[in-house]
Amino acid sequence: MEQTLPLFQKNKNWKVVYTRSKWEKKVDQLLNEKGIQSFCPLIKKERKWADRKKIVEFPLFNSYLFVNINNKEELVVRETLGVVNFIYHSGKPAVVREEVIEDIRNYLKIYPDLETVSLSSLRIGDKVKIKDGVFSDQLGEVIKIEGKNILMIIEHLDCALTTKVKISNIGLIN
Repeated sequence: MEQTLPLFQKNKNWKVVYTRSKWEKKVDQLLNEKGIQSFCPLIKKERKWADRKKIVEFPLFNSYLFVNINNKEELVVRETLGVVNFIYHSGKPAVVREEVIEDIRNYLKIYPDLETVSLSSLRIGDKVKIKDGVFSDQLGEVIKIEGKNILMIIEHLDCALTTKVKISNIGLIN
């Protein structure tokens, strides 16, 4: 039997909001206080100070969060302190399928140390570290970018080894 939703919920879609830098968690809180369903995916990282270590939550996507709203609620979101704008696609705010939101939630449960790597920030010559697999924790240098994969050289094995790695499986070393 099909579940019937109230009319105001049928027209809700997940949309992507662009926030001021470092305001993702604050905007998420402000939207929730206004009764807007929002989702700011967070990852936990250990941070070290001179006197202690602490687990800190960081947004998975810098300056982005998701809101589940109808068209009437767009103005409430736009007027929220810290919101810059919606992300647009084909002249309208981009809509994200419910399945994608659920996938992100599930990935965060399975891989709590998940990271994103911007394709635009990765360059030939960058130093990277492999996160998982046979060459886990190996450092190398990007020599070619092929779509969502990179070709890298691993030099710490007493020879130059070239391997193809998915971009999602590497971390950029500063």
